[in-house]
Amino acid sequence: MTNRITSFVLTLAVGGLLAGSAAAQTTTNTSGAGAGVVDPGHPRVNQVNRREQRQQNRIANGEKNGSMSPKEAANVEKREAAVQQREQKDMAKHNGHLTKAEQRGINRQQNRISRTIHKDKHN
Repeated sequence: MTNRITSFVLTLAVGGLLAGSAAAQTTTNTSGAGAGVVDPGHPRVNQVNRREQRQQNRIANGEKNGSMSPKEAANVEKREAAVQQREQKDMAKHNGHLTKAEQRGINRQQNRISRTIHKDKHN
């Protein structure tokens, strides 16, 4: 009889441990991205980052070939830094992801910067 009770209590304890660890696993972020960390599998983050990189290349090319003055490039770089800060702040709110609304806002800022780059390079 004591073996049955001990066995029953042991079974309950093991079951409780397994249930607790299963609950902990379901609340864990499966992407591995924490607050402010880029999730390489997240399409909105990837789109924003690719666009930022292309604009950085345009600025660098403009400086290199002389179509942008250092002052113009510095101004655009400052604005790009503000966009990147906004992106990091937005991502920190959502475990490394961006919402569609946040992506739209970042894209609007990047559109304005893109127009400035074009204007500066062609004046």
